[in-house]
Amino acid sequence: MGAKTKKIHGFGRFGAKAGVRVRRRLNAVEATQRKKQICPHCHKSGIKRESSGIWYCSKCEKRFAGHAYLVNA
Repeated sequence: MGAKTKKIHGFGRFGAKAGVRVRRRLNAVEATQRKKQICPHCHKSGIKRESSGIWYCSKCEKRFAGHAYLVNA
């Protein structure tokens, strides 16, 4: 099972019940929501997603609301 989880990354938790298209879409969304993004207040790369629509900047220590998966979608 190790080789399969390399290809599908985090989607392995759902097993074999979903197709390739769904796995690729989910991997793209999860990769963009988990990487650090640029803060609209201090313009530095330090924002992380806390929950759906809640973002926190570790540089200027501001917490604010935004879009669900990206800060500026």
